[in-house]
Amino acid sequence: MMKLDGLVDIVGADHVLVGEQTAPYVTDWRGRFSGKALAVVRPGSTAEVAAVVRWANEQRLPLLPQGGNTSLCGGATPSVEPVLILSLLRLNQIRSIDTANDTIVVEAGCILQQVQDYAAAHQRLFPLSLAAEGSCTIGGNLATNAGGTQVLRYGNARDLALGLEVVTADGQIWHGLRGLRKDNTGYDLCSLFIGSEGTLGIITAATLKLYPVPVAQNTALVAVRSLEAAAQLLSLARQGFDAGLTAFEVMAHNCLEAVVQCFPEQRLAFSGEAAQAPWFVLIELSDNESELHARQRLEEVLGQALEQDLALDVIIAENTRQSQELWHLRESIPLAEKVLGKSVKHDIGVPVSEVADFVTQTNAQIQAAYPGVEHVIFGHLGDGNLHYNVAKGRYTEAEVLSFEKAIYKIVFDQLQRVQGTLSAEHGIGQLKRDWLVLYQDPVELALMRQIKQALDPLNLMNPGKLLADSLPK
Repeated sequence: MMKLDGLVDIVGADHVLVGEQTAPYVTDWRGRFSGKALAVVRPGSTAEVAAVVRWANEQRLPLLPQGGNTSLCGGATPSVEPVLILSLLRLNQIRSIDTANDTIVVEAGCILQQVQDYAAAHQRLFPLSLAAEGSCTIGGNLATNAGGTQVLRYGNARDLALGLEVVTADGQIWHGLRGLRKDNTGYDLCSLFIGSEGTLGIITAATLKLYPVPVAQNTALVAVRSLEAAAQLLSLARQGFDAGLTAFEVMAHNCLEAVVQCFPEQRLAFSGEAAQAPWFVLIELSDNESELHARQRLEEVLGQALEQDLALDVIIAENTRQSQELWHLRESIPLAEKVLGKSVKHDIGVPVSEVADFVTQTNAQIQAAYPGVEHVIFGHLGDGNLHYNVAKGRYTEAEVLSFEKAIYKIVFDQLQRVQGTLSAEHGIGQLKRDWLVLYQDPVELALMRQIKQALDPLNLMNPGKLLADSLPK
């Protein structure tokens, strides 16, 4: 067995975990992927991260960077042996905030909610928001270019980062934390490392954008007859709210049914025809004038939606508590899915104009192949990102998982037809690694391989993720 004395010298014996101590780090959140690690090392500074990387280079030992271990595609779970997990959770300091420049410098191990709260305490908004924000880390958010519920207004993680500090694959430190909104000095290295899933280098800190806190935020839940009506409602909301439209989420009826079934304290407060609507839309409007102005704008647009028969009924939150309750319905869908058992999951991007047709055609093809499976569909319609999941329905969990490859092929073929993408915000990891080769443009793949070879010639950075040919031979 490889001696780990060099790691102990770098980080101390308490921060080199072996054997059973590695258990919390080697299985993903969904319980889908599990592996083995030679050890888990927990550096406490960027300098220690760089020293660990140099040590791993000397040993020719693959490294797996890990943040909050909330990956949904197995990107932070061991897939090769031997491998050293490099946990960044001890790099959890907020280094500085500059309210005049509207920037914050944070380390990679900071929990997303910690950054949100720190910004709020300084009367600023950090808008990245997703269900795992209480446990996911900024480093992981950037490594996967996380999306979430407010992409429609503020963009993905890549759009929220101005600078990075990165430890390269050979153990050098790139000090790129400049908080500049205009910096035209050569290649955009930040964009290169963001979304690379730890396969090119290790993000250790970032300079992030902040925004003014909206004066008012109003939330509404809308029952609609169809996805076509939801898309038309989106167009109406864009016209009525412009940049004030912060979120536009869509949820199939059975998604909210599952939430109410698993968490009885939650409820769907519609009645009559609206209570049985096949689709629901959650809308959030941000306003920089007043609560009254925001409410009037929301009521005006949703009134038009009712007049044009785009909506069956509307619930507008009367206060912050009611708004949180509506959002809690949406955010509880993945938790309800986990309670009800494993399913075939997709995180896809589709042009908004093609969403309704895509769902209709794909549902029909899957039902023809596997009658009685359940379609669990929800996501960020405002930016075309759907979580298109196929649950067991009348089958067993094992049976629906045995259909996985065939279901993937149906979905990915349909995505190709509408010029969509097989990963909108979760990344590739090991879940979609082999599919990427089949569906990505070959020139694009070749360029990605060249970048990987140039920046990580020893193939030590998270091998077996993203690119199929990064697996050790």
